[in-house]
Parts: sequence; C-alpha cells; structure tokens
Amino acid sequence: MESLFDAAAEDATPQPLAVRMRPRTLDEVIGQRHLLGPGTPLRRLVESEAPMSLFLWGPPGTGKTTLAYVVSNVTKRRFVEISAVSAGVKDVRAAIDNARRELGMSGRQTVLFVDEVHRFNKAQQDALLPAVENRWVTFIGATTENPFFSVISPLLSRSLLLTLESLTDDDIGAVLRRAVSDERGLGGRGTLAPEALDHLVRLAGGDARRSLTYLEAAALLADDITVEVVEKAVDKAAVRYDRQGDQHYDVISAFIKSMRGSDADAALHYLARMIEAGEDPRFIARRIVIFASEDVGLADPTCLQTAVAAAQAVQLIGLPEGQINLAHAVIHCALAPKSNAVVKAIGAAVGDVRRGLIGQVPGHLRDGHYPGAAKLGHGDGYKYPHDFDHGLVRQDYAPEQVRDRRYYEPTTHGAEGPVAERWAKIRDFLRGA
Repeated sequence: MESLFDAAAEDATPQPLAVRMRPRTLDEVIGQRHLLGPGTPLRRLVESEAPMSLFLWGPPGTGKTTLAYVVSNVTKRRFVEISAVSAGVKDVRAAIDNARRELGMSGRQTVLFVDEVHRFNKAQQDALLPAVENRWVTFIGATTENPFFSVISPLLSRSLLLTLESLTDDDIGAVLRRAVSDERGLGGRGTLAPEALDHLVRLAGGDARRSLTYLEAAALLADDITVEVVEKAVDKAAVRYDRQGDQHYDVISAFIKSMRGSDADAALHYLARMIEAGEDPRFIARRIVIFASEDVGLADPTCLQTAVAAAQAVQLIGLPEGQINLAHAVIHCALAPKSNAVVKAIGAAVGDVRRGLIGQVPGHLRDGHYPGAAKLGHGDGYKYPHDFDHGLVRQDYAPEQVRDRRYYEPTTHGAEGPVAERWAKIRDFLRGA
C-alpha cells in the first residue's frame, strides 16, 4: 500500500502532523470556547498591542502551546519557547535580554512561552519577575499542575490565570477530520473509516496532540485507515465499548459485581477495559467510592478512605498515572470483608420517613439556645452523656413513632464484628433491656 507521506519523502525533516496542523488564528482553535469569545482575555491580548502575562493551566494536549503560538502569530510578535524541564536561570535571562534588545532596536515585542513552568524552582521563577513587572515580554506560562501550589505568588499575582478544559470527544473528532482533509495534513488523499475515527478518539483521551500522532502513525501504513490499521500502527487493540450503549452498562455492572464477589483479578480486568476504552476516570472513581460504603461499609472502615483518596488522586493527576490509584482502590474494595448493613440501614430509615413515621423531636433534645426557647421548655431534662460513666446515659433520642425501630443491623464480617457487639450492648442499655 502506498503511504500518504510518500510525497513528503523528499523532505529530510518533515514537520510532525501535530505541528503542521497547529491553528494559525483563534478561530481555528477547536475547543476552549469559554476562553475564545469576544471580550475574553485572549481576545484582548490578540487585539491589543500592550504586553500581557498569562498562565495557561490544563491537562496535556488541550492547546496550551497552540494558544501561545496563535497569540504570537496573529500579533506578529517574536515567539520564543523555553522548556522548564531543561532551561535554567541563565537561559531565562538570555531570552529576556534578547527580547529587550529587539524591543529597543525595532520595537517588536516578544512572546516568551515557558512550557511546564511549574518545574521551575523559586530562583528560576524570580528571574521572570522583572520582565513581567516591566512588560518587556508577553509572558505565557503553561502548566499541568495547580499554579497556586507550584508558582510563586509575586509571579502569579502579576498574571492572568486561564484554565483550559479537557477536549471532548467531539472536539478530538473535529481535530482528526480536519487533519484528514486539510492540505497541511493528509490533504484528503486517503480515508478515515468511522470506526477508526472512534478508536483514535478513545485512544486520545482528550489529548489532541496524541490523536494527531496516532493518526500520523496510521497514515504511514496505508491511505485508507481502518481500525486494523490503527491497531497495527499504535499497537493497541480496539476495545469495543460504547460509552452511551450496552457495553458501558454491562462492563460497569460486571466491574461492581466482581468487586462485590471479591474477585480482584476480574475487577482489574474490567477496570482496564474501561480505561483503555477511554471511560472518564472520574466516573470510575465515583463508582468505587459508592461501592466502598454500599458493599463494604463498616466491615472495613478504611475502604472508604482509600476510595476517596483514589478519587482525589485521579482528579489531581489524571491518566495514565491515575490508573494506579484506581487499581489500588479496586483491589482494596475487592478483598475487603463485605457488609451492606449501612445501605440497608439508611434505606429502612428513609422508607419510614417516606411513610410518614416522623414524630416530634423529644423536648429535651430541642435547641434551647435561642431567645424564648427556655420558656417553651426546650432542652429541659437533657442529660449530657459526657457527665456519665462510659459517656452513656439512658434517655429517649428517637421520636415516639420510631422509638422501637431497628435500622442498623451490623454483620459480623471483618471490623464490623466488634461494632456489632458494641452496638448490641449500647442499644440494650439505651432501650432499657
């Protein structure tokens, strides 16, 4: 099969597809609609001759470098890029000195783009302050980390912070279709099958750069790109998984039931299927958090802590590293002793309330702090448990209508065994048994 890039073979160093397809104007940018409308800071920066300092914060592949490049291109400013991974204070100062020299000699302004700016230490960030303060450059810093934790306050306070959102599947699809048809891309010299497009979208995970890299790899193999071509090009099998269809519900159901059945291997299999199919990791994390209380409960109280920590970690670092946190929580949930006593307890209590078993709050439990409450007898007779042995005192807590109802019936599984024994003794004492 003839490659789509045979025509470029004469050029010893052709630019990557992701670079060739980089937007030249703000109107060509796909996604980030909340940042590109009339009157937004980016629009003002493009339309104004005055320098401005920005921080672009967002996940990889959402267009941070692209937006910096577009600002430079549209405003005809010099574009100088520094990577915080490899640059030092000397490089920063040299770039600023060159920008000042250019500004003084020709009046031409410079866009100083610092990628991964959160990797700069305090001294390196301090070196940027004079240029930002005196507006010798239009400074744009890109970061995937929360700048409130990783950027020094003086630099952050002198800049606008713009938050970029992950690209949607529709956005990634639009990026790929444009690359196939645009002369800067594949120029319409081949086809991209709908199933192959869907597979590329899933593989991209919201990262436009990754989607174009995979498309380029597939285009090197064939003009007509199918799922099989994509699989061969990127060495990733297509996972048949429709996030809006039956597969979504079937896989998440099997995932939950595998954890409930304590089969950690099966649960990890379904976790991997969801991740590889591009399922939102936050959705997976939410299901694990629910499971920790619904199916484990007090049989292992630490399970909920692990699940919540995993959800927070996924929110903080995203994929692919976040899959380790999810796996951590899945294994903990699967191997923990199981109890659904908590979900049964709240279900029974809610059921009684919905049936009208409400009743009046006992007078001695009512709030007696506001003016006039004492005259109504609120709080009279309340016994403060801390004044009694073991912190327990016999008095009525529930309304009369549900005084004898039993909601929480713990199992003897895992850590809930001792809880069951303690609750039985407390309940008998409080009820006067």
